[in-house]
Amino acid sequence: MKWIKRIFISIGILGLICLGGYIVYNVAYAIGEAGGYDKGYSAGQKVGYSLGKTDGYSLGKQDGYSEGYDLGKATGYEQGYDEGVGASLGHGYTLRDPTYKEAVTFFRQDKTDENEFVEDTYGVYVCSHFARDICNNAEKNGFRCAFVSLRYSDGGHSIIAFDTIDRGLIFFEPQFDDEVKLIMNQSYSQLNNYQSPDYDDTIEDILVIW
Repeated sequence: MKWIKRIFISIGILGLICLGGYIVYNVAYAIGEAGGYDKGYSAGQKVGYSLGKTDGYSLGKQDGYSEGYDLGKATGYEQGYDEGVGASLGHGYTLRDPTYKEAVTFFRQDKTDENEFVEDTYGVYVCSHFARDICNNAEKNGFRCAFVSLRYSDGGHSIIAFDTIDRGLIFFEPQFDDEVKLIMNQSYSQLNNYQSPDYDDTIEDILVIW
């Protein structure tokens, strides 16, 4: 009978050991799970937040800058252009001095010389009208063109000029599409091989108006 008691006692001890192991296991598991979760959450939050903040800020800054720059540039340009034109600060484009080749090409292609010269007591379409029209046409093509008034001892004459960037100031006769020379105290017609008029066309003054 003693051996039966020993068996039961052994079984009881083994059962207590198993129960104790199970309890210790559950307690240790719970502690380990809680500790691991807390540390994992903390580390994950720290790393994820830092990376997310950095990446999100960089991407957001870049996208926001691009959109803001494009929108601001478009809006500012349109408003500035409208305000500038509205305030009569310009014609909406910029004039420039042409090269000699550009000036000659424009002058040859312009049709102002084909207009009819008509003169009466007050003048209908004379030299000043030719000069005016070709100056306006040059402006439409973006070129700065001067209205030139020649003063004679008796009357005067109107031509045009370009301040070319490679050959300087060049004078043109709008009625004949000719490049002309001007020298003070000399006859305009003789300088340029034109038929002499019935008046003295000696150049006494040259007025260049831009």
